[in-house]
Amino acid sequence: MTVKIPLKETALSADRIVRIGREVQSACAEFDAERFVREVMADLPRLELKDRIARTSQALHTHLPVTGTDALDVLLRSLPPTPEAAGVTNDFGLHIYSPHSDYVSRYLRTSEHMDRALDALARLTRCFSAELAARHFLNAFPDKGMKTVEVWARDEDHRVRRLASEATRPRLPWAPRIALPADAALPVVEQLFADPSPFVRASVANHLHDLCADQPELVLATLQRWKASGRAPRPALRIYRTASSAQQVEGRVAGRVCLPRVRARRSGRSDASSPGAHRAVRRRHAQLLRHAHHHGDRAGARDVRDLLNYTSRQAAGEGVLPSARDSGARPRAATRQGPRAALDRHREALSWFVLDRLPGQRASIPGDSLPRSGT
Repeated sequence: MTVKIPLKETALSADRIVRIGREVQSACAEFDAERFVREVMADLPRLELKDRIARTSQALHTHLPVTGTDALDVLLRSLPPTPEAAGVTNDFGLHIYSPHSDYVSRYLRTSEHMDRALDALARLTRCFSAELAARHFLNAFPDKGMKTVEVWARDEDHRVRRLASEATRPRLPWAPRIALPADAALPVVEQLFADPSPFVRASVANHLHDLCADQPELVLATLQRWKASGRAPRPALRIYRTASSAQQVEGRVAGRVCLPRVRARRSGRSDASSPGAHRAVRRRHAQLLRHAHHHGDRAGARDVRDLLNYTSRQAAGEGVLPSARDSGARPRAATRQGPRAALDRHREALSWFVLDRLPGQRASIPGDSLPRSGT
């Protein structure tokens, strides 16, 4: 049986605390790396990940012989020359560098140091995504912060462009809310929706998902405008169009748009890595079916029913769910059967379900992507 190791033990472990001390000491000989490691490790075992990050940045502040921008220069010099040299193998980066951006938000969040601090976050996000630290600056200095975000959205590094979207998300999980209108960053998102990087486009989709909670009509209008512009590459439309189709099946703009959160693929996997994703899709389709029946939309109900049947048949055929035909009973729960890639293909196939119509019109489902019942 495989033992699951908590994220906090791999993200900021003893070895990584030692490495932070060694790298900072290489940039500043007066830094007492041994004492730094000893003090952090005394508290580390009892702390959760967020508290480990805070404790490490506090210890850096205690043992660095300088403060302010001088301390910031030491931290930046301690970074390896490139993310690859640091051992970064994905777009998110390594948690070992999360205390560095936390240090910036704690000890340089002043009007005096703001410009240098925000520039430092753009550099640090290449080693570990720095949106949590950036949100503190947006709350403290919203006007200057948004001007910087607009600059980030035009950066040549896709990780910095993603930072522009993530830092301004209205409902970023496990992060402080920003004291800005929910649609304040929509002009920034407009620049990024057709970004060539899937890492950035996934962030845009999650940004719209957050915005749906407050302004679903605005999200729907934005999606329709993007699709009509013809600027978005085909993979980008796959991410966004589920929101548009779900809203149009309901036949009206009232209610909430269904835009699933999306994670950029990492090591060839997506967030649809468990049968729970299939159950969530089926639940949403069942809601749409009830709504169509309630409003007398027989054509829409038939389309959604076909989609429900197709969902179950394909999932069973790929080993994600047990087949009712084979077992003689209705499937009650998803089980972890078959390769994880099967559900990824299933989710991707469903993302092509597009209803190209205005609210109230008959919805047609492309025959090449969604077979009718009995075929």
